[in-house]
Amino acid sequence: MLISLELFVMLVLANGAPVVAALMLGERWSAAVDGGRQWRDGRPVLGKSKTWRGVVSGVLACGLFSLITGQGFLFGLLFGLLGLVGDMVSSFIKRRAGLASSARAIGLDQIPEALLPMVMAWYWLELNWFVVAGVVMLFTVSNILLSPVLYRLGIRHQPH
Repeated sequence: MLISLELFVMLVLANGAPVVAALMLGERWSAAVDGGRQWRDGRPVLGKSKTWRGVVSGVLACGLFSLITGQGFLFGLLFGLLGLVGDMVSSFIKRRAGLASSARAIGLDQIPEALLPMVMAWYWLELNWFVVAGVVMLFTVSNILLSPVLYRLGIRHQPH
């Protein structure tokens, strides 16, 4: 049970640290991961909200938390990176579908960023699939319910 909670917290950190970093740093170090490039459909590859600052802050937050909780710094770095890669996969799909970066896509906005790192955790920590599915579902539901609240409070710039 404790490991499930720790993994859930790491998903929240990977998702939340970039938001906190943006609030603290403003436009500093906000270079877009896609370099502002467009895909062959004329739309952004990912969009300007996917920044290197976000990647670094999310990965480091997970690495430090994982180190503190005894899973190891490397595990946390990889977990955070996979969560952010999942988020970028979602953004890429949303851009191809013509959705704006602020558009909500329930499930697509949550599942890839939770599932990719949880598959790694399943392998690395020898978890059972019920733990993986439970953490992914908990993250998905909590994100769907809490993100609009954080947006209304001005903490998030997008409602998803």
